[in-house]
Amino acid sequence: MNGVLNLVSVGPGFEDLIAPRAIAALRGSDVIVAYELYLRWITPHIAGKEIHSPPLTQERERALLAIEHARAGRSVALVSSGDIGIYAMAALAFEEMRDDDTYEVNVVPGISAANACASLLGSPLSHDFATLSLSDLLCPWEWIEHRARHIAQADLACVMYNVQSASRQEGVYRVLQLMLESKAPGTLCGVVRNAYRPGQQVEIHRLDELPGLKFDMLTSIVVGNRFTARKRNYIYTPRGYNDWTQPAAGAPEQELPEDAVWVFSGTSDGNALAAQLATAATVVVSAASDHGGAIARQDCPGATVWAGRQGVEARRQVLAGRRARLLVDATHPFASAMSEQLIGLSRELNIPYLRYERPSGYTPGDGTLCATMEEAAQCAVARGQRIFLATGSKDIAAFVRAPGGQERQWFVRQTADPALIERALAHGIPRERVCAMQGPFSKEFNMALWRDWGIDCVVTKDSGDAGGYAAKVEAARALGIELIVVARPALDYPATVRDGAGVMAWLAERGA
Repeated sequence: MNGVLNLVSVGPGFEDLIAPRAIAALRGSDVIVAYELYLRWITPHIAGKEIHSPPLTQERERALLAIEHARAGRSVALVSSGDIGIYAMAALAFEEMRDDDTYEVNVVPGISAANACASLLGSPLSHDFATLSLSDLLCPWEWIEHRARHIAQADLACVMYNVQSASRQEGVYRVLQLMLESKAPGTLCGVVRNAYRPGQQVEIHRLDELPGLKFDMLTSIVVGNRFTARKRNYIYTPRGYNDWTQPAAGAPEQELPEDAVWVFSGTSDGNALAAQLATAATVVVSAASDHGGAIARQDCPGATVWAGRQGVEARRQVLAGRRARLLVDATHPFASAMSEQLIGLSRELNIPYLRYERPSGYTPGDGTLCATMEEAAQCAVARGQRIFLATGSKDIAAFVRAPGGQERQWFVRQTADPALIERALAHGIPRERVCAMQGPFSKEFNMALWRDWGIDCVVTKDSGDAGGYAAKVEAARALGIELIVVARPALDYPATVRDGAGVMAWLAERGA
């Protein structure tokens, strides 16, 4: 008598998401082999069956046990969550199967984590997409990074499985950094925990917000592509893109001078530096947004402006294609990811690199210095009730999601970019607590705003005087408000100067 091996998918966890064919396979089997958690989901369908449940990490033993019973002529169901053919048990069963086995094999498909999460987010996987497991237990980490890099360069939407565990804390952040090198920072993403299970959580973020979040093994991340859009509380990727001719991330859109000094700016002092350099050399100013580009065109007469949300591939192509002569990194002191990218490009393309770093403004009497946003969030929750964030929109999640953060009232000041305002609202900041203006701001302006809002704690970055740091310190001191300062990230820059004269001297040494 030939046995039957049913490879049964039972979906994400809810009873009504188990396919009728899976239920029929379970009821038609004499033996059930499954991880204990899955047995709870299928209890109504396996009464009176012979049940085996080897623990987690014994997946191969489970497959061998099921095959052993099938070879003995019995009808067996080997059960897996999601789809048994996707990061699950089916492949192990086929690996252990012999060519001379005679039992019948039925593979019953199910709802995978990818399409379960996608359904909760809207429709982000409506066109080409990839899945990527971040677990290096069964795949070398180098391969995972290699695949992540190509997924990002192809601008595929992507679903990440096995995102973070107790023993794998850093890998996800490395992969997100690879994504940010080729995908736009504003790419819409979904973070789904416990999809279709008790405790389900669904959030929408920009790609550049994800490095500030914590995840676990119950979480999946969905990363969209350049066309992914938001409507109401959903994201979706159009089935047919309206503009396939839209320039790729790497294609320059304008004529740019060759052999120029490239200044990566985006700050008022960076633009001032570029304007100064443009009096003596051919200069291209790179701004990371269209808004930043518009300001640079006003502030940097004589310089050519290259603006927009570009990825690392675009920068690589344009720097090499226009034979950039020198690279001056005048980005914000907290734009460490961009600085790391520029240092890497300078080495790869053999272009001299110089960091223009505005001086720190922090002194011990200013307030409490915290090493990270997470530490600042814990400190703010402990010391304030009505807390003002002058840290920008990117790090809001670190504060509102901190333990106790939901019991505090958060107030935010950021630039008047509609996407950034939308981001603040998505984090639950009420519209009446968002100040959308372009800084820097005076001491008097800060005092008036904080007094009117009843602020009792302010969080700011050590952004230096050019970022309005001194005015915030003075205003907080005058009002007796607790001030929390986030320290600058520490980077090992190849060469650093603090002022325009230093930059000019560096350029003169190189004949610019």
